[in-house]
Formats: sequence, C-alpha cells, structure tokens
Amino acid sequence: MAGEAGAAGPSAAVTESRAARAALMAAAFAFLGIFLVLPLAIVFQQAFAKGVNAYLASLGDPDTRAAIRLTLTVAVISVPLNIVFGLAAAWAIAKFEFKGKAFLITLIDLPFSVSPVIAGLVYVLLFGAQSVLGPWLKAHGIEILFAVPGIVLATIFVTFPFVARELIPLMQEQGTGDEEAALSLGASGWQTFRYVTLPNIKWGLLYGVLLCNARAMGEFGAVSVVSGHIRGQTNTMPLHVEILYNEYNAVGAFAVASLLAGLALVTLALKTILEIRYGHAIAGSRGH
Repeated sequence: MAGEAGAAGPSAAVTESRAARAALMAAAFAFLGIFLVLPLAIVFQQAFAKGVNAYLASLGDPDTRAAIRLTLTVAVISVPLNIVFGLAAAWAIAKFEFKGKAFLITLIDLPFSVSPVIAGLVYVLLFGAQSVLGPWLKAHGIEILFAVPGIVLATIFVTFPFVARELIPLMQEQGTGDEEAALSLGASGWQTFRYVTLPNIKWGLLYGVLLCNARAMGEFGAVSVVSGHIRGQTNTMPLHVEILYNEYNAVGAFAVASLLAGLALVTLALKTILEIRYGHAIAGSRGH
C-alpha cells in the first residue's frame, strides 16, 4: 500500500490536463522564441546582410578594434579584482561571526538594486572637476573620469556581487569542518585554502567568474556615464554599437553586436555545463 501511495504521489500532484500542460509549454517556447531566439537571429542576419567581406571590414575598423581592446582590458582588470574580493567576502561571511555581517551582505547586494546609471553618476560626483577630489586629481595629472580608470571602477561596482554571491551560500553550506581538520593536522592557512577550500568551491568560483566576465563585457549604463564617449579611446563595445547605430551604420553596429551576442551564447553554453558539474559538486558536499 505504501509503495502504491508513493507511486501515485507524483502523478496525483499534477492536476493539469495533458492539453493544459501542452499549452503551457507552447506558451513558454513561444515567449522564448519571440523575445530571445528571434532577436539573436536578427542580430546575426543584419551583421551579415551585406556579406562576409563587409562584416570583416566592419570589425577591422580602427575604432571598432579599439573598442574591442578596451572591453577586453576592462574585463581583464575588473574580473580578477572581483575574484579577490569575492573570495575574501565569502570567506569572512561563511567562516566567521562578527558584528556587521548582515550589513556587509546587504552592501554586496547593493549593485543589484541600484541602477548602473546612478553608479556612474556617483563616480562623477566623486572624481568630477567640481568634486572635492577633482582639483587635487587635476593638479597631480590623474585622470579617472573619461579614461580607463573610471570605466574600470564603474565596471567593478556593477559586477562585484557575482563572484561573492555564488560562493557565500556554497561555503556556508560546507561549513568549517574540513578547514578545522586540516589546521589540526598542521596545515598552514595558505595550505588549507589551496588544498581544502579552493577544491571545494572551484565550480562555484568558475560559475561566478563566468557571469562576472559576461556582465563586465556587456555593461552599458555605468560605463556610458563615466566614459565620455571618446571615439577610439573610451568607447567599449556596447557604447560603440550605440554610436554606429546612431550613425546609420547598421552593418557595423550589428557586427559588433554579434560579437556580444556570441559572447552571450558561449556564456550560456558554459553556464549550462558548469551548472551540471556544479550541481554534482554540491550534492557531493552534502553527502559528506
């Protein structure tokens, strides 16, 4: 009787008819097709509308190459810094108890609730010519706004929660038992981190880095405010797409957009792979 009840449980929980389930699935796929697949297809169709040669010529434009280099440079700087911050924040929150812990978690979530444009304006108020620091920076020849440092700072602000937010719940669930065992056996702090903590969180770390990198390369709002839109110097790929489109250079705009769309597709594929691997890693940690 118990076996029959257990077998009937899952099917009894589903009350929708087969037609209703088919309609729900059709609605979901239609929504994804209209708002996700179709726009991506249009991006690539427009990018190659005038042929492969026009596409390659658009990507070979000096300003486009400069935008690609700047985007990669910003990602190379901001992502490693966010890895360091994310590891430190997750370690502190998950492994220690201290006053202000809840406040620290709230601050980490702040970029999720603050508009990126507001973040950019904050940096303008901090480092602009009319700010308190503005005259000092100018006197010492330090350029923050309308230069690479400002773009990096804005990008770090909008992306720093991704690594920390992936690691915090994972490290909290794993607890401190493995680290305490390693320390009791004579391992140093660095050895404990390298051989115990890092292997336990590696898939979560990779997952967070992946999301952080994708957001860093695709950020528009905060970067738009602090960059100054100097063509060939402070335009990242998203900003360059806007400029080309406003100039009615559709092929050039969609060619650069196709690179960002390709990044999104690669990110999605890697995200799926890491989710599968990451899920197994979590399940394994729960089994210990």
